[in-house]
Amino acid sequence: MVERLVANEKVEGSSPFARSKNEIMTDLANKNCIPCEGGIPAFDISEIHKYLKKINNWEVIQNKEKNYYIEKQFKFKDYISSENFVLEVGKIAEQEGHHPDISFGWGYAKIKISTHAIKGLAESDFILAAKIDKI
Repeated sequence: MVERLVANEKVEGSSPFARSKNEIMTDLANKNCIPCEGGIPAFDISEIHKYLKKINNWEVIQNKEKNYYIEKQFKFKDYISSENFVLEVGKIAEQEGHHPDISFGWGYAKIKISTHAIKGLAESDFILAAKIDKI
């Protein structure tokens, strides 16, 4: 069984000091991924929900081993657009030292992110997602 969670898109409050989701995502995208070799716990579901609100339309999925990862599908007009997007994701992944699982074809790309060393999610996964969303 696969469990899927999607963050609520609505920004609560009408305060002039309320920050938009784009501003919050930009803050996350300005951080750098920190290499993880294990030894730290993966985020629990409450921490995942907190970070999920900071990125744009990613899904949280739990695999059969009960490990969480985030995933997003991107749509494009043709194959070359999909390929160019994937190449840009690859550049970011190399710069950050954090590499997602990528599948793509004509008109689509699917990105799956987790921290393999901890078999779950950490802040770096959400940082990478925010950077990908800025492409």
